[in-house]
Amino acid sequence: MKKLLITLVLALIGVAASGQTVYSCDYKSEAQVKVYVTKYKSEADLVVYKADYKSEADANKGIWYFVKYKSEAKKKIYFVDYKSEADLVIYFADYKSEAGWRNNSKKHLMF
Repeated sequence: MKKLLITLVLALIGVAASGQTVYSCDYKSEAQVKVYVTKYKSEADLVVYKADYKSEADANKGIWYFVKYKSEAKKKIYFVDYKSEADLVIYFADYKSEAGWRNNSKKHLMF
């Protein structure tokens, strides 16, 4: 029982420590989350910084690394054309320090 508990705790730590790797799907039906990109930071649920390296990606803090293959991604997203279609509204920031949640009620979408 103790070994099972330790294994479970280590697995959860591994999941929590993994970076926010994202794959942009070609089809809406493949995606876990539909995302709309806004031009205004004030409209965003999440301010996202696109990381250049996978090691920079941070677990659900708005620092995303876009992977080349679907199997590498923690989350599969689809970019929609209209805000009304979206589960999540994001704004792409120029600086890593700007990244973060503005609407905590939507945080569960990227876990």
